Amino acid sequence: MLPLPTLAQNLGIAPEHLIQYGRDKAKVALEALEAARARRPRPGKLILVSAITPTPAGEGKTVTSIGLAQGLRKLDRSVALALRQPSMGPVFGRKGGATGGGLSTVQPATDINLHFTGDFHAVTAAHNLLASVIDNALHRGQTRLAPGGVLWKRVLDANDRALRSVRVAVGDPGERLSGFDITAASEIMAILCLAASRDDLRARLDRLVVGFTADGEPVPACEFRVTGALMALLRDALLPNLVQSAEGVPAFVHGGPFANIAHGCNSILATRMALAHADYVVTEAGFAFDLGGEKFIDIKCRQSGLAPDAIVIVATIRALKMHGGMPRDALAAPDLPAIRCGLENLRAHVGAAASFNRPVVVAINHFPTDTDAELALVRDFCAAELRVPCALSQVFARGGEGGTELAGAVLSLFDGADAAAAISYPKLEYVYPDDIPVTEKINTIARRIYGASGVDILPGAAARLVLFERAGFGRLPICMAKTQDSLTDDPKKPGRPQGFRITVRDFELAAGAGFIVALTGKMLRMPALPKVPAAEKIDLAPDGAITGIMGT
Repeated sequence: MLPLPTLAQNLGIAPEHLIQYGRDKAKVALEALEAARARRPRPGKLILVSAITPTPAGEGKTVTSIGLAQGLRKLDRSVALALRQPSMGPVFGRKGGATGGGLSTVQPATDINLHFTGDFHAVTAAHNLLASVIDNALHRGQTRLAPGGVLWKRVLDANDRALRSVRVAVGDPGERLSGFDITAASEIMAILCLAASRDDLRARLDRLVVGFTADGEPVPACEFRVTGALMALLRDALLPNLVQSAEGVPAFVHGGPFANIAHGCNSILATRMALAHADYVVTEAGFAFDLGGEKFIDIKCRQSGLAPDAIVIVATIRALKMHGGMPRDALAAPDLPAIRCGLENLRAHVGAAASFNRPVVVAINHFPTDTDAELALVRDFCAAELRVPCALSQVFARGGEGGTELAGAVLSLFDGADAAAAISYPKLEYVYPDDIPVTEKINTIARRIYGASGVDILPGAAARLVLFERAGFGRLPICMAKTQDSLTDDPKKPGRPQGFRITVRDFELAAGAGFIVALTGKMLRMPALPKVPAAEKIDLAPDGAITGIMGT
């Protein structure tokens, strides 16, 4: 690892564009992006990492992303990472950390998993400031909003099921049933991640819709005259964060929406910053390709003009066994039939990824219990049936050295084109066009990406959708809020189910971010803690070191 000023200097970032937060993390001024574009008019190649459907056995998408970047560095490539930053909700809840693991981490992992540079706090403050201003206007009768038409909730960066449904402004004219979402699901988080500039951030904040009048007219946030205050709170949060991997690979870690309840991608500004400063950029989209991967393309790429040059789908032997019906406590035992069955889940995600006319490679994230026969089965399946390259990733145990096979497989996708050469791909085709009805967009996602037979929209959701469409929001893309644990909307159905339907129970409008959220199954935008939260294992040692956070 390098001193941060040296890391920035090696990227070509001028000292005046580096805003340090201590010794090992920094913000990068937006002016650095324009300076880099002047030096390097052609951006680097973008490698999107996604995965099969998650299981409790672990898939290791982030550790693979970091290890792949380190492997590219071992092969003497100019490379940077563009990743999301963790939410403290899962850090203290079920997940326990999100900065990689073993010898493939981003550092300082403890800081990144906790307060980092304060971006999540800034989003929380901005979101809740707007909520308080709305309630003040209702109290004073200074708004067109009907209390029952308020859509804007409050947010908190914690998993707290008790706050999902709360009654606010009790005894006041604005009294109503409301609730809290987790900060990662805040529309302001999505806006921050999708904004292309300060001016774009302001415009998006102005046009976000906080609710509707009694006559069904949308009420934008600009009517409350606090966009300037929101901009002030988000001033520093808009700037990408610069840290590095355990082997000194630059990492722009910025933005943190979840892919199951939001769009699940790091910020456009951080991705562009990485592409402007490196020949190869490794990024990831949350959870499996049916969630983060689809949203990366249909939301992030649609709004930004970005497009992946290659796609990596991560799988583990352990997870494939679970998708094949093997219980978690038996995963160490060899079971080729279970893997064969579980490979159908891999087939679904590779098929969805390949449908975007980009080359795909499968990464097997290696575990010590994997046998040669099991690894050969997956390799043969990829070669004979999926017709995609397959590479072993040993980045947890071996760092970048264990990522060179995967890095070589990814580089081979570019057919020998050097870093500066353009690759001729067909134009990126989205899953659906803008101008078809929302219900048709959802059906297209469900059929093409999930493998569903169709979609059922409950009456209350249908009525909400009519309100949104009448207000002129029907052309917006769709952000599906769906369980990450299954291709279906039922988390108890692993593998590759057939003949299922997706149920949409509600819609939420994110006009500033530029999409409509479809809530499916029992998916909620405020997670809950498990029976034994990860917080029980986290502590402060006598020497001031924080212990118990995974990946640190």
